[in-house]
Amino acid sequence: MFAFDMNKQQGQLVRSLTLQAATILVISSVIGSGVYKKVAPMTNELLSPSLVLWAWILAGIISLCGALSNAEIAGMMADSGGEYVYFRKIYGRFMAFLWGWSTFAVIKTAAIASIAYVFSQSLNSLVPLPHLAPDVEALTIGPFKPLENFGVKMVTILLILVLTWVNTRGLKGAAALSTNITRLVVVGLGLIVISGLFFGGGSWANFTTHAQGYTDRPITDFVFIKSMFAALLSAFWAYEGWNTLGFIGGEIKDPKRNLPLALSGGLFIIIGTYILVNFTYMYILPADRFVEIFQGKNDIAAVAVVRTYAGVAGASLLSIIILITTLGCTNSTILMPPRVYYAMAKDGLFFKQAADIHPTYNTPNPALWIQGVWACVLVLSGSFDQLTDMLIYAAFFFYGATAFGVFVMRHKAPDAERPYKVWGYPIIPAIFVLFCLALIIITWLNSPREAAIGTVLMLSGIPLYFYWSKNAKP
Repeated sequence: MFAFDMNKQQGQLVRSLTLQAATILVISSVIGSGVYKKVAPMTNELLSPSLVLWAWILAGIISLCGALSNAEIAGMMADSGGEYVYFRKIYGRFMAFLWGWSTFAVIKTAAIASIAYVFSQSLNSLVPLPHLAPDVEALTIGPFKPLENFGVKMVTILLILVLTWVNTRGLKGAAALSTNITRLVVVGLGLIVISGLFFGGGSWANFTTHAQGYTDRPITDFVFIKSMFAALLSAFWAYEGWNTLGFIGGEIKDPKRNLPLALSGGLFIIIGTYILVNFTYMYILPADRFVEIFQGKNDIAAVAVVRTYAGVAGASLLSIIILITTLGCTNSTILMPPRVYYAMAKDGLFFKQAADIHPTYNTPNPALWIQGVWACVLVLSGSFDQLTDMLIYAAFFFYGATAFGVFVMRHKAPDAERPYKVWGYPIIPAIFVLFCLALIIITWLNSPREAAIGTVLMLSGIPLYFYWSKNAKP
């Protein structure tokens, strides 16, 4: 029979985060590896600098539609657990579990693995990490090569475990780490923009010069639509993480006011930053060069850009900035999801140890370690781009469900208190729901392997749901 040890001393989650701290957590949860890497695969898909920039803008607008829709639900149901709490009230326990399990199995753990992996790649560009013998690294288990890039993967795993430990020491300390790193990241990105535009030797002609193989197609052409959605999949990785603030709604001061403000305000800052930074990239280098970077797979686009005008020293400095950025984003991504597993475990729908709160640090330590171990397993399972495509596909299924929940709750509870109402209702949430549906379909066409693996991981928890449900709280 499912039971908790009622004699065990328990802590509790404390409302300690201000609006400023919550906004910084949104920014630090989002700005990670994507702003440095994803311009290359996007250019490889679209072969046009102007279309790449429009893809960044479109992805930002779509993400903002999702955040505004999410903010209405978050304001109504501000509590630790994020979409798990929302879905339990909107759709019922099974849908809530499916989202929570998917968050654990693929969405947030794959995000942790992916961001930490880029940290190790950047470190490898500064200090070459060790490799095993080629025949050992080539060992395959099914479709996976767990020992490939052995040194990079080992450092990635070490980083995840260290930051997991940091987060077990208390929310304020972990949030302070993210705050300080975010300030350094904003300064670093500002330096890229200023130095690149004034000293990068770029040209406006780079915006009008397409890469080789470019074919002008109408926006209704299906080939163009597939390419645009493939590029958007990369851009969405750079925007991924805006919803995680809802995971710690129970630890935010005045959450019904501050949670929606932090979500929307943080995302506006991120969109502006991404447009400026990617404009700078494409001003400095032509499209063909980004295609070469993507096909070579041995360089980070932002590092290649800075190297053209600042040499090895500038590229090394940027690699250090990327180290700092991915360190902060990994930390923020580790910090928030365990509150979901805590909420699930309290309902009896997750490993029961995850319901424990440390009596001194008031953190869900067992949930943190469960998440950390699984993220390390995912590090061994795939490459950066495979993991990001897989998690974005899974995430947008549930993002769409959250936005659709705005319609459900307007119908089910029209008189409920709504500290924030989504601007542009019903158009804004409707656009986002339709876009999520389109993204899921196009991902199956463009990346069937990643979509299939993501789906399997999402559904893998169903047997556990029925097992845990036997003794779960009603």
